[in-house]
Amino acid sequence: MPAFSLSDDLEFAGRLADAARAAILPYFRAEAGLENKLGETGFDPVTLADRASEAAMRSLISAERPDDGILGEEFPPVDSRNGRLWTLDPIDGTRGFIAGFPTWTVLIALDDGPDSILGMIDQPYIGERFTGSVSGAVHSRSGLPDRIPAVSGVTRLDGAILASTDPYLFEGAEAEAFARLRAAARLTRFGHDAYAYACLASGQIDLVVESGLQPFDVRALIPVVTAAGGVLTNWRGGPAGDGGQVVAAATPELHATALDMLASAAR
Repeated sequence: MPAFSLSDDLEFAGRLADAARAAILPYFRAEAGLENKLGETGFDPVTLADRASEAAMRSLISAERPDDGILGEEFPPVDSRNGRLWTLDPIDGTRGFIAGFPTWTVLIALDDGPDSILGMIDQPYIGERFTGSVSGAVHSRSGLPDRIPAVSGVTRLDGAILASTDPYLFEGAEAEAFARLRAAARLTRFGHDAYAYACLASGQIDLVVESGLQPFDVRALIPVVTAAGGVLTNWRGGPAGDGGQVVAAATPELHATALDMLASAAR
């Protein structure tokens, strides 16, 4: 089996993101072929753009990395034959996508055995790409020089900007714990899905708290946030790669405060 360097993997991840961009953009703010995966029991939207994006990325992986596994949102998993796994979210923030907001993203992660090699958060419409790996974090934007993003130095909750995807994301004890956190934060913003983690890595947002995430929602975020100097765990302070309850913070001090306030609802 061929051995790939980190630079090989980063270059290939970039081409995966490019393929997803090309597949998605014709559908944005156009006819997207909306379907509801939950039928009459709820609302979980999927569009032609979601499927085209994931299909384009899977095609490249199958052609050039046939031994690598694939975990994606829209199609069945592909078993890895070499311990390497690409985790793909073809459009994170489909609700924002169908509403025309440019805060949806494409998420790409690569694990090699137990280790996360890289993560990528790509926003095709704006032309922004945030990459994290053991070699560091990079923020790229079409037509501009690359820069090295870094988290803020905020350590106190009363000075922090808090973000979460939806104010109705939490129920019961989770909702009570988040309400306490929100009341103590300086400012709270909703509705930005994975783009909020990119903003945290860039120093604009200081804290992101969510629940109910799937592995393809979170695995790409971890290398981006940590390479930029932040912390990302579950609500118990453990690994968050399997999804569920997630908290990301700019500093260890802010992270510890958030964990303490969420502890009563951690599971």
